[in-house]
Amino acid sequence: MKQYDYLIVGAGLYGSTFAYLAGREGKTVLVIDKRSHLGGNVYCEDREGIHIHKYGAHIFHTSNKKVWDFVNSFVEFNRYTNSPVANWQGQLYNLPFNMNTFYQMWGVKTPAEAQAMIDAQRAEAISAFQGYGPRNLEEQALSLVGRDIYEYLIKGYTEKQWGRRCTELPAFIIRRLPVRFTFDNNYFNDSYQGIPIGGYNRLIDGLLQGIEIHTDTDFFLNRPHWERMAKRIVFTGKIDEFYGYRFGKLEYRTVRFEEEVLDMPNYQGNAVINYTEREVPYTRVIEHKHFEMFGEEVYKCPKTVISKEYPIEWKDGMEPYYPVNDELNNTLYKRYKELADQETNVFFGGRLAEYKYYDMHQIVENAWKTWGNCK
Repeated sequence: MKQYDYLIVGAGLYGSTFAYLAGREGKTVLVIDKRSHLGGNVYCEDREGIHIHKYGAHIFHTSNKKVWDFVNSFVEFNRYTNSPVANWQGQLYNLPFNMNTFYQMWGVKTPAEAQAMIDAQRAEAISAFQGYGPRNLEEQALSLVGRDIYEYLIKGYTEKQWGRRCTELPAFIIRRLPVRFTFDNNYFNDSYQGIPIGGYNRLIDGLLQGIEIHTDTDFFLNRPHWERMAKRIVFTGKIDEFYGYRFGKLEYRTVRFEEEVLDMPNYQGNAVINYTEREVPYTRVIEHKHFEMFGEEVYKCPKTVISKEYPIEWKDGMEPYYPVNDELNNTLYKRYKELADQETNVFFGGRLAEYKYYDMHQIVENAWKTWGNCK
């Protein structure tokens, strides 16, 4: 039986980055993944000449130039700027909350007018608390931005995302709500953002070039075999599953995607449109071509592909997407983390193994950090 320095369970961005770093240093690496493809949730599928973000929109953004240069060393990134739009009862509002949003909502034209509207609505909400602080997400949001922004752009979307009413969600889920008093629709404040030209598969393929890979391979179906094959394991799956759910199962939210090919070149004119009223069952519509096609390119491609996203409660057999980081689950995760901290030859990384939502640049940084600790 061949022996490896590292077995990496999961070929997503974390596992692929770690594999590249270890392979670059001359370590022998084997990557396995239970899916039939590489890339985890950044995997792209080609349809109608369009790169489809199969598991939801992924926009790379960072202010860390080292990370930006690293990913661009494998594939050039384009100039895509994330500028989502919200649809509430047929009215369109720019996101994030900025002067365009406030003009669309109230007709105000100056930062001072917008600030006055928000301050008045915040004061009204806070006075209703009668001396106590926000007890739930609804009261937290009202105290931060007032009733109009909350009702139009936060309440319905959040309730669909979490499957619970905002009055039943803890206040700490929203610690702050960024408000911009400029006419700037760029969702992120980072110095760099974009999409890999040709899709994320090119990034993953570059990271895993020369690395031995087995897809359609479930670590847990033959765990003793895989554990014997390497001196060390990097595990990117669910941490509770790794420990046989001995303390119980962690909870997640997941997403069902409804994909359509449309016989038109341009459906909604934007990559991401959020539907923020509760009565619309999906949270957003993604039109994938706008991630990589701009201007006349959009019309040279005669068809378009859209995905509607329906958040649902996670059950066994579904893909886990978002950790439910409430007090109960965080307490449970800490018990698993205590076990993980005792491991000497197993390293845990990524959103499932660390039970935490990460942006992609953070995943790269964390993989670097783990590799640094392994050396």
